[in-house]
Amino acid sequence: MAAAAMAHEKLWTEKSTMNAAEKAYHEYMSKINSVPSQCTLASEISKARQHIKNSLERMDGIAALAASPGAELLDRLSSVEKENEKLRSIIDGLNNLVIDLHERVRSLESGSGKSAAPAKPAAAAPKPAAPAKKAEAEDDDDDVDLFGSEDEDEDKAAAELREKRLAEYAAKKSKKPALIAKSNVILDIKPWDDETDMKVMEQEVRKISADGLLLGAAKLVPLAYGIHKLQMSCVIEDDKISVDWLQEEIEKIEDYVQSVDIAAFNKI
Repeated sequence: MAAAAMAHEKLWTEKSTMNAAEKAYHEYMSKINSVPSQCTLASEISKARQHIKNSLERMDGIAALAASPGAELLDRLSSVEKENEKLRSIIDGLNNLVIDLHERVRSLESGSGKSAAPAKPAAAAPKPAAPAKKAEAEDDDDDVDLFGSEDEDEDKAAAELREKRLAEYAAKKSKKPALIAKSNVILDIKPWDDETDMKVMEQEVRKISADGLLLGAAKLVPLAYGIHKLQMSCVIEDDKISVDWLQEEIEKIEDYVQSVDIAAFNKI
């Protein structure tokens, strides 16, 4: 029976066909086993691409957030630079004014020196009296002084000329205006907060008056967080007004003024 069963099997008679089929089977199985690895690699690549995309989107968001405060900072810096340019122009103008005043003072002093110079020869006029003394020493035996009356007349004339020139010089000096020492001061007046009425504060400051004090122009300058300070210029006479006194008077306005600082101080 076994021989009969084996007679119907073609396994041994068609061995080459079976080998080809086995080879095809193994190739098919190898292809099936390689597919998951390819799928896994593709999924990893897609995940990496998605991660890079998410990272770029986050970086764009961070750049957008960083750009907005940077623009505000640039605006503040530009406003500060403009204020610095204005202050520099004001200081340059004040320096030119001080130089001009120094030159005027020098010219006035040189003019007064020239006007006072002619008075010196008048003071030296009595010197011709020396020959009379020598003549008296030589002519001790002569009781008659022939030149005495002429010397006395010359002394009187020289004295009168000297007195006249001294009087003229005193009159010119009295007419010359006295120089008054003055200073230009720029004050920074700071309020308590952004709710302080700056117009009312300026009105209260301008109520301060004294002999030798002249309040000038004022303007509002941004300080921080919406708060502005009042920058005011004034001219004071050094002999009558002191800067400390002016600061104390302004700080007495306690309802509006927090502090007072000196931004600039220049002699005129």
